[in-house]
Amino acid sequence: MATKLLLSAVLLFFFLKVNGQRCDFSSIEIGITNTGKMFRYDSVFEVEIKNNCRCTLINVFLNSEGFASTTNVDPNMFRRDRDGYLVNDGKGILSSQSVKFQYAWDRAFKMTPLNFQVAC
Repeated sequence: MATKLLLSAVLLFFFLKVNGQRCDFSSIEIGITNTGKMFRYDSVFEVEIKNNCRCTLINVFLNSEGFASTTNVDPNMFRRDRDGYLVNDGKGILSSQSVKFQYAWDRAFKMTPLNFQVAC
């Protein structure tokens, strides 16, 4: 009986912790990887934006001061919009899913979450 009660308490705690999780800037994981490829004289980088929130994130904007690319970046995946860069044309990034795009430049640009909306 005590074991069942303890197990129930642990499961309830886990359920509340997971379902009570708020989506914040730390829910967006941004990875930038040098692919090892070159475009003219510039390195090609792949950017992966992953949603670690339990909800879908929409209208995800990143800050990337001075961003430039010598290759065309798919504007549906990443484009300048207002004060930041809109990801995935504003469409949702599902929980535990990611979107990717590539750019070429002589260095990697720092990218950080700027704004987003949560759709649960």
